[in-house]
Amino acid sequence: MTVYVPEEFSAGESDILRRYFTNLDGPVFALVNLPEVVKGALFARYSRSPKSLRRLFLDEFVGDLDISGDQTVDATIGLARAEELYEKVFFEYGDDSVAQLGGVHLACEQSSNILTKVLEWGRLMSYLEQSTRYVAYDARLGGRFRYFRDPAVLSSRFGTRYVGDMDRMFDAYSLLLHKVTEHVRATVAHDPGDSDFVFRQATRAKALDAVRGVLPAASLSNLGIYGTGQSFEALLLRMKAHPLPEARYYADLMLHELRKVIPSFLRRVDVADRGGRWVSYMSANRDRSAELVDTMFGATPVDQVDAVRLVDFDPEAEDKLLTAICYPLTNLPEHQIIERVRQMSLHERQSLLQAYIGDRENRRHKPGRAFERVDYRFDVLSDYGAFRDMQRHRMLTVEWQSLTPNHGYVRPELIDEAGLAHVFDDAMARSAALYDALKHDFPQQAAYAVSMAYRLRYSMQFNAREAIHLLELRSSPQGHPAYRRLAIEMHRLIGEQAGHRAVADAMVHLTTEVPELERLEAERRAESRRG
Repeated sequence: MTVYVPEEFSAGESDILRRYFTNLDGPVFALVNLPEVVKGALFARYSRSPKSLRRLFLDEFVGDLDISGDQTVDATIGLARAEELYEKVFFEYGDDSVAQLGGVHLACEQSSNILTKVLEWGRLMSYLEQSTRYVAYDARLGGRFRYFRDPAVLSSRFGTRYVGDMDRMFDAYSLLLHKVTEHVRATVAHDPGDSDFVFRQATRAKALDAVRGVLPAASLSNLGIYGTGQSFEALLLRMKAHPLPEARYYADLMLHELRKVIPSFLRRVDVADRGGRWVSYMSANRDRSAELVDTMFGATPVDQVDAVRLVDFDPEAEDKLLTAICYPLTNLPEHQIIERVRQMSLHERQSLLQAYIGDRENRRHKPGRAFERVDYRFDVLSDYGAFRDMQRHRMLTVEWQSLTPNHGYVRPELIDEAGLAHVFDDAMARSAALYDALKHDFPQQAAYAVSMAYRLRYSMQFNAREAIHLLELRSSPQGHPAYRRLAIEMHRLIGEQAGHRAVADAMVHLTTEVPELERLEAERRAESRRG
């Protein structure tokens, strides 16, 4: 499978890069021999740049580093001594415990937006993904639009149509981006106190937010991952068991690069009687479950439901929350505490909650783990773009269904206001028709054709402490309108349907006002820091 568009570097650039990157010509590579702060800063900048990580390093970072002492290093040949060292430690202490203590920064480039959701599944890892609200996707890569070209699809009878339809969707995206940007700048007042740069950045972000739904899920993204050996092992096993061919292929690329840095931590992944059996176990369970579920539910008509539904909550949540607050501060068993809690007056309950929550000066001041005693489960139907943002929260349980055009799509009001609904709708029709053509022969790859404006059904389960973080963050003024609406509705359901006013009221930094330019304040702060 050869789908990667390699970069070209001069001899001098290659000499620098091979000291810090485990290869110079593949889409997956590890970062080595760099200070942790530099690796972290690289990944942070990576998420808002159209450049590859290696090009970004050359253009924006290497000039500020003293690299004279690394002239003899060649990271591309791997670390042979590491195998000997870790082998000795493994035999003495056991591989699982040691594998939690060695981490790697890994760059994963030119992966589809379907694959990025697979890569971001693990809880105990950190991710930064290229953002569709900062990077315009109409720039070509190697002379081609940036979407995944599955080799099996390209070599099939659908190959020419796949490329043609994808190119037309990207053409529509490019046209919409240009026209909507013009419309926003013509209709939104330019505050005299804002520089032209701030105004143009904020209006561009608003246009990017509005048109991203036209992009197909095949659109390529760059992703930075930091994780331990143990978490990478779990990720690779899941990927090898995944039904999507791109995921299995990418797992092999990742394993090859990771073994240059943490070889022994990943020794079990492709061993037949270890990782091989785990992969078979996961694949067999998924296939059997899918077959049975299809038999039981395949012909069931789909009900029309609200976009956000609170499907499960605990009626005794407040008693349990107060009990959890008291538990570490007494020497009593839990059953005694909850009996006393149930006898508390309203004033006592309110006083205890207020003392525990305290004065939250900003949203990073979060109440303690007592709030983890309360759980919520939501059934959500939103556009795929909003799902991508909500799915990134790792401390929740999220499960999603297959991406199809069957639930319809969301067309932003800004598209209508700019008089471009026909362009948007034509792209959606092309996306759905391509999906329908592919789904029989390529049931997994057909999702590549589905534009991000189409809706996906997914469940989100999280505790009240995570709710405070998630809903305050995703309701913030600079957030995308699609997920802001979800966050605000979840907050309403927690307070009104569940009746958990204490939890809802703890979210004092939730924002319900809708700003005209979502990114304006953020761009103002950024310019102030630069100044």
